Amino acid sequence: LSCAEAGYNIRVNSVHPGYIITPLFRKLAAEKNSFEESVSRESMMIPMGRMGMPDDIANGILYLASDESSYVTGSELIIDGGCMIV
Repeated sequence: LSCAEAGYNIRVNSVHPGYIITPLFRKLAAEKNSFEESVSRESMMIPMGRMGMPDDIANGILYLASDESSYVTGSELIIDGGCMIV
């Protein structure tokens, strides 16, 4: 709000990712179990029934960086398959 009130053309938003299949997740999954078993176990805790992919997060960030979100500031974009609502 301080940026908006000062007249700066700066929007401040944050992105909060959930369980995402990343290279680090793949590495840790391989050390503990099979990749498929790890994804299945994690996916059971997510309301949408699947883990996210890096593109899921990138698309949210792309939206916040685009002109389509020019009136969005002070928002928390939660990209977690619904984990925060349960």
